[in-house]
Amino acid sequence: MALDGIRMPDGCYADGTWELKMHVTDLNRDVSLRVTGEIHIGGVMLKLVEKLDVKKDWSDHALWWEKKKTWLLKTHWTLDKYGIQADARLLFTPQHKLLRLQLPNMKHMKVKVNFSDRVFKAVSDICKTFNIRHPEELSLLRKPRDPKKKKKKPEEFEEDDLQLEGPLLTPGSASEVIYIGPVKGSIYSSPGLYSKTMTPTYDSRDGSPLSPTSAWFGDSPLSEGNPGILAVSQPISTPETLVKLYKPQSLLDKAKINQGWLDSSRSLMEQDVKENEVLLLRFKYHSFFDLNPKYDAIRVNQLYEQAKWAILLEEIECTEEEMMMFAALQYHINKLSIMSSDNHLNNSEKEVDEVDAALSDLEITLEGGKTSNTLGDITAIPELADYVKVFKPKKLTLKGYKQYWCTFKDITISCYKSKEEAHGTPAYQMNLRGCEVTPDVNISGQKFNIKLLIPVADGMNEIWLRCDTEKQYAHWMAACRLASKGKTMADSSYNLEVQNILSFLKMQHMNPDPQFIEPITTDINPECLVSPRYLKKYKNKQISARILEAHQNVAQMSLIEAKMRFIQAWQSLPEFGITHFLAKFQGGKKEELIGITYNRLIRMDAHSGDAIKTWRFSNMKQWNVNWEIKMVTVEFADEPSLSFICAEVDCKVVHEFIGGYIFLSTRAKDQNESLDEEMFYKLTSAGSESDQPAKHLTQTTHLNLILFRTPWQTLFVLFARFCVFLFLLPYAVDYVWKDWDRGSSDEVSWIVNVHNMPDPKILCLFNGTHQLYWSFFEEFGGVLQK
Repeated sequence: MALDGIRMPDGCYADGTWELKMHVTDLNRDVSLRVTGEIHIGGVMLKLVEKLDVKKDWSDHALWWEKKKTWLLKTHWTLDKYGIQADARLLFTPQHKLLRLQLPNMKHMKVKVNFSDRVFKAVSDICKTFNIRHPEELSLLRKPRDPKKKKKKPEEFEEDDLQLEGPLLTPGSASEVIYIGPVKGSIYSSPGLYSKTMTPTYDSRDGSPLSPTSAWFGDSPLSEGNPGILAVSQPISTPETLVKLYKPQSLLDKAKINQGWLDSSRSLMEQDVKENEVLLLRFKYHSFFDLNPKYDAIRVNQLYEQAKWAILLEEIECTEEEMMMFAALQYHINKLSIMSSDNHLNNSEKEVDEVDAALSDLEITLEGGKTSNTLGDITAIPELADYVKVFKPKKLTLKGYKQYWCTFKDITISCYKSKEEAHGTPAYQMNLRGCEVTPDVNISGQKFNIKLLIPVADGMNEIWLRCDTEKQYAHWMAACRLASKGKTMADSSYNLEVQNILSFLKMQHMNPDPQFIEPITTDINPECLVSPRYLKKYKNKQISARILEAHQNVAQMSLIEAKMRFIQAWQSLPEFGITHFLAKFQGGKKEELIGITYNRLIRMDAHSGDAIKTWRFSNMKQWNVNWEIKMVTVEFADEPSLSFICAEVDCKVVHEFIGGYIFLSTRAKDQNESLDEEMFYKLTSAGSESDQPAKHLTQTTHLNLILFRTPWQTLFVLFARFCVFLFLLPYAVDYVWKDWDRGSSDEVSWIVNVHNMPDPKILCLFNGTHQLYWSFFEEFGGVLQK
């Protein structure tokens, strides 16, 4: 059909149309359409499909603007609104594309992921498919490159990946891929999958939790009567596997790995992720909420695998005794995993009826589980008092430890020269709020040290405490850890912390009865159980003997208990949960490290890793990001603000870690709904979404922690707003009445003169008061001008 317009000399019409060039990726075909700027995106796709005249399901296809790296998903928007002109080239491509995911257990899996979804949403869909609860703890990471290795061709990299992964875990569907996305009409796509009311279903053969993942996998190799294959730990087959993987040699190398985290608020295509590219699925935030073996068989196993590989690749430091303990646990887990897969037995447990198991869990939940019979008087805070050796390390000092009578009250340690002087003035006191607590333990050498870095005005004071026995060390270490968070020994977690420390120490003992030690067999391979550092230090036979000796401490554990103990021991390491980034601090002359954990920021020396200064999130008021100069500024309640510029990494990654940990801290067990994605984006994205996708956001992100008020604080703020509103009411009524008298019935002037009223800045001391003030006038139906 010809369009009306002015006829040009070449026979064409000047009708306001122009050619839009598009490329159809499925057909590898270029197509041009004559369009106007007023046509909407849905109409463009309809015209394109009609012109292609190919019978195919195009429902998953969408338009991608290469130049602006933007998905054109708002089909009701016109080309003019998107800013698309004749020089644009669009791709008509599927939204779901193949991705090769490397799971924490180093196995690869081909999946189909929505490349138009934000990464946070895409990871959530992946975790729902794999039955991994709390997907907010995970994210996608680009594969790190070893700078020492020569750059290879893409084909060679693919071959290396295939050799590392063994057989691909691809379910036997028609396309041999897993479709990532919620299943329409399935009960497992509901938010209830992640609620605390979820009832575990048990495998009738071995009593292990049966996940609802079979709804997706069906008769695939991932099910075959056991959909929890991802919950099974597979031993490292050959030492060559460990050799091929990248091992960071320094803290700077660890910081470079963290540059690869993808932006959770942008899609995969927007971040140049290609189809069939290898991405790493990892636990990004080391704050594991409600880890329950009954529901989290796959989650526990993948956490164990990530911890295992972090220790073997020396991504986290541990002592020699701790390494042997980890090797013994790993050896024990490998043995039980092989037995379980061969005999379909899980530690010789009897068959568990599904209904009986659910009723038993319900009974325990209603009874509240086992509680301590001696709760004690909550009005009396427990105290510690004992002789402890204290040392203040300084440069060029010849003094050693000096024994003091130390008392631990609330969050303060007081040191006296003797027990008799305890009622007098202490020699010195230490307030442990916000301090860094680091263990320094050697079981064989009977060394039980606690290293304290106490914040002061000009940095950190270092104090070492030496205990004489394991029991004394456990009590003082637990008290120090709680005090660093501002908690006393009256906290309910104190006794549990003491027991965890004693259990951790017990597993490192090397004094079993020799008659119970297994003879060294060929099934133990030290090269797959111990990091390279200790392989160079001892012979394989010596390491095997020490592993079997340490194995006696864990030999009676069940499979799931051994994995949980491994994870808990990993969490007890001093360097656990610290994510490093290279940064230059305001006023500093050289580049240093900023470490981010679940509850604090740490300024660290780039070479030694020593903490220079620590800031707790609980003391943080707000943080700002200047995107132009890549500067992050954090303001605190009673400390000077912290400012640093991110080096070699986008400050968005650092900003997302801070906001992500704040978001995770708001989780509660009584929450029964799905994740609040909008709150996550508010805390981690570079700014609010703009209606102009081609326009780049350059404003400063400003996030205030007033969002996280307690119920009592919220009640107080609401009461204060109401009082201010009542204070304003006489002024408002007076001025509205005067304006009504002066105005006419057709046009009423609702412009209020506020010269005689109190200063609006004073009236708006409380957040949102000014909104209540102006909404009063809106109720009268007028238009206000402030």
